[in-house]
Amino acid sequence: MSEFVTLTIDGIEVKAPAGSTVLEAAKLAGIHIPTLCFLKGINEIGACRMCVVDVGARSLQAACMYPVSEGLKVVTNSPEIRESRKVTLELILSNHEKKCLSCVRSGNCELQKLARDLNIQEIRFEGEEPDYPVDDLSPSIVRDNNKCVLCRRCVSVCRDVQTVSVIDAVDRGYRTTVASPFNMSLKDTPCVNCGQCITVCPVGALREKSSVERVWEALANKDLYVIAQTAPAVRAALGEEFGLPIGTPVTGKMVSALKKLKFDKVFDTDTAADLTIMEEGTELVNRIKNGGKLPLITSCSPGWIKFCEHNFPDLLDNLSTCKSPQNMFGAMLKSYYAEKMGIDPSKIFVVSVMPCTAKKFEARRPELAATGYPDVDEVITTRELAEMIREAGIDFLNLKNESFDDPMGEASGAGVIFGATGGVMEAALRSVPYLLTGKDPDQIDIKAVRGEDGIKTAEVEVAGIRIKAAVAHGLGNARKLLEKVRSGEETYHFIEIMACPGGCVTGGGQPIQPASVRNEIDLRTERAKAIYQEDAASTIRLSHHNPAVQKFYEEYLGEPGGHKAHHLLHTHYTARENYPEN
Repeated sequence: MSEFVTLTIDGIEVKAPAGSTVLEAAKLAGIHIPTLCFLKGINEIGACRMCVVDVGARSLQAACMYPVSEGLKVVTNSPEIRESRKVTLELILSNHEKKCLSCVRSGNCELQKLARDLNIQEIRFEGEEPDYPVDDLSPSIVRDNNKCVLCRRCVSVCRDVQTVSVIDAVDRGYRTTVASPFNMSLKDTPCVNCGQCITVCPVGALREKSSVERVWEALANKDLYVIAQTAPAVRAALGEEFGLPIGTPVTGKMVSALKKLKFDKVFDTDTAADLTIMEEGTELVNRIKNGGKLPLITSCSPGWIKFCEHNFPDLLDNLSTCKSPQNMFGAMLKSYYAEKMGIDPSKIFVVSVMPCTAKKFEARRPELAATGYPDVDEVITTRELAEMIREAGIDFLNLKNESFDDPMGEASGAGVIFGATGGVMEAALRSVPYLLTGKDPDQIDIKAVRGEDGIKTAEVEVAGIRIKAAVAHGLGNARKLLEKVRSGEETYHFIEIMACPGGCVTGGGQPIQPASVRNEIDLRTERAKAIYQEDAASTIRLSHHNPAVQKFYEEYLGEPGGHKAHHLLHTHYTARENYPEN
């Protein structure tokens, strides 16, 4: 059987791989077919009917589903096709809440763009005015079915990619909605707050729970000392909000913008990532040497932690007791830094700028308050920071580069790579040889744990000990890996898991790119390039070489894993039911 078939699309002869769809073949010919529900690798169900084409059948067919065949003749543009698409789109619009100017996705809405592209100038149908209650009880995610177009992308990513499955289409016909079981709020489900549903939504039906107003209030409060800390993945994507190419690092401009927003200090969460490596690496060494519970599993991703609490409670003892970097840093700011600067910790207001919606949930965990105050007071996403920059009238593209503030702004390249899948593992494996032997590793770049494979493995020999490691990103891959660990099919010393596919660079709080971009560009790879570029340019690439971290231990914490470090920098986890009893 030939690997390619020849077909004709709008009079153009096209050779397309056997098994591909008409939509894919049209792309090869440079022919654009509009889509709405389609998202490559995530949602390919032909539900919206926007991509209909004429293939000579009795009715128009969805190009995203229809397979190519030898000699197939396809028409993508005719009066009948244009009218069918317009009628479908007008029917969708007739039932859609029309508050575009105040919608969080205004200007970046796929439905809005489609209406413009198809020249929709009036809506010929009068639909029911939607009046669904908005679910805003989750600390991370807001669901607004008044804006939903039933594309089901959110359902697919939650069920098929993340295997969390807390939303689905319910009822039939015009009564169809996307809902949680028993119409629960997301906060009452096993939702892990990862926000992947937000990043795939083509409209404003899903958004993060905004913290912008509370941050503005804190910045205006003269009694508060407001500190910003920024995660590594933010600098790799923030520029997209201002028109820069995907993967453009904007560290200096980001710091400059935060200072113009009048934060008292701007620090780098990567500093705490280095601190995490010292604690987590020490924990791994102790478990290996002393017969502790293995594998040790990383605890930096709050979406993954909640997933584990719901789905793998038997593995909670395998989780590292280390807090995530944002909470380690918050604890250090309200203890060590407060003492050094003579500031009442009750007056310190820590704002984390994160690529992650699950960090909002994490910041509200009652167990993350080692100083008697919450480690982190508020979390804003990359998107929310961009909102604040625009609202303040800051010309981001013309900002001069500025550096993080001292003495808490120093970080190593190892801390930077936390933002990409495999980064925590690589950073740890760079420092474990030192923690075991007191000597630096011969190899700094550990490329076996890099890349976009869903599950990656590596073995590193240190001081006669062969450490077997695994990395998984995306909770569906995590589930596969952990089921093998649970059954005894696979054994490891150390496992890194990130809830989001690609790691933090494609977290639920990152800039939203439309399907037209996501179908062509791997956001994970492009944003990760900025992360590894900064690591390679760093003068310090090992966490244990970070002078700020060395000073933390010398002046305040004592030794890694010691009593004071454990009190401030470690936590515990709780088994959770998948659904509460009703």
